[in-house]
Amino acid sequence: MTTPENSGVELPDLDLLRKFDVPAPRYTSYPTADRFNASFGPAEYEKALAGRGAAAHPAPLSLYVHVPFCNDVCFYCGCNKIVTRDHSRSAAYIDLIGRECDLVKSRITGSQELEQLHFGGGTPTFLTNDELELMMETLTKRFPLAKTGGEFSIEVDPRTCGPDKVRKLRELGLNRMSLGVQDFNPDVQKAVNRIQPFEMVKETLEAARAEGFHSINMDLIYGLPKQTRETFAKTIDQVIELSPDRIALYHYAHLPNHFKPQRRILPADLPDTIEKANIMFDAITRLTQNGYRYIGMDHFAKHEDELSKAQVEGTLQRNFQGYSTKAECDMVALGVSAISKIGGAYACNPRELDDWAAAIEAGRLATNRGYELNADDELRRYVIMQIMCNFELRKKDVEERFGIHFDEVFAYELSKMKPYVHHELVELHPDRLVVLPKGKIFVRAVAMQFDRYLRESNRAGGYSRIA
Repeated sequence: MTTPENSGVELPDLDLLRKFDVPAPRYTSYPTADRFNASFGPAEYEKALAGRGAAAHPAPLSLYVHVPFCNDVCFYCGCNKIVTRDHSRSAAYIDLIGRECDLVKSRITGSQELEQLHFGGGTPTFLTNDELELMMETLTKRFPLAKTGGEFSIEVDPRTCGPDKVRKLRELGLNRMSLGVQDFNPDVQKAVNRIQPFEMVKETLEAARAEGFHSINMDLIYGLPKQTRETFAKTIDQVIELSPDRIALYHYAHLPNHFKPQRRILPADLPDTIEKANIMFDAITRLTQNGYRYIGMDHFAKHEDELSKAQVEGTLQRNFQGYSTKAECDMVALGVSAISKIGGAYACNPRELDDWAAAIEAGRLATNRGYELNADDELRRYVIMQIMCNFELRKKDVEERFGIHFDEVFAYELSKMKPYVHHELVELHPDRLVVLPKGKIFVRAVAMQFDRYLRESNRAGGYSRIA
């Protein structure tokens, strides 16, 4: 197939897609979260927090807050959420977030000014204006926002975020917004229980621009019930009309045995494999012909956006929120199911609200599993992230950083590149590995060849497919 204009990505034919469309991790971390274990608990997390200030070059600080509440259930959703209309629950949750903040504050060393703040969910805009104000006051009196250069973002449901709430969010210091859209087609919206007219989204987006939000992202999903190439092409046209700075185009994975709400979706309503692939290819083509750079996997950004610039400069990184220009931050994560990353340690909170709340009420950190990276993990994390973010891996950079001989340490992994080289997805040079335009769609599959844990346990079948 042809290469979309100015995109740096080439779309493979369907035969090649079938061959390399394998289950693969998304690599928002390495090792991936399914490798975390219960031997890492509160004591290990405390040690990581306490050791932060002793680093030769302390990392800046990022804060993630998980808000699990939603007014209604979207049938496609696989997030950790609680469907309720009871705001007494969110008020109690904010109080517990403050207490968890105090537990972290009493243990953490190093810089405590926030370079980055992100609210995820669930639906963070489930919170009322007063609750949002209380939440921000709770957080910033412990961890103040950086006065310049900070990225402070929130995931927004336009159904619960009209112009008045947009104004409040900006007053509170938030400057980036991610709008959950998924699809504008009324039949698709009805099939996934998310009725959200185009004009409603437009009103929220225009309010955000008027209030001075620096960057607006829009989340879309392909492969939803009732979706076709024709209907999603119209959605893409509407997205281009709204012109968000960034777009995330996620692949819907139908896993009703894992996510109960998905049992409300009729399998017969889902587009078949070929239709779904064509929906994805059409969207990539239209977006990259209309001013968006294909960042990788499911992310697009305008050419003047910071994500695009970071990729061109080779400084793009990944964290639990996806592609980032500030992934070098240490991340303290608060709330149910939240995952912190401090130096070489990951610390995860329980998925169940009662388990998390019981720990915080008892005056202890809620960490119930995690992971501390060893030297080999650090090496492979760097290699995998270079491939995922920059589509290129320079052997000299790895050798100088880790004191190894690349071809010796990764002889097995390089041998696994042969089919990718044969099909012109990857080029191997004496000094570097390059993911070619036709291979960018398969970057997860390329990166996973360097994942020691997948090689040793053969557990790739539990991940979503690439397309």
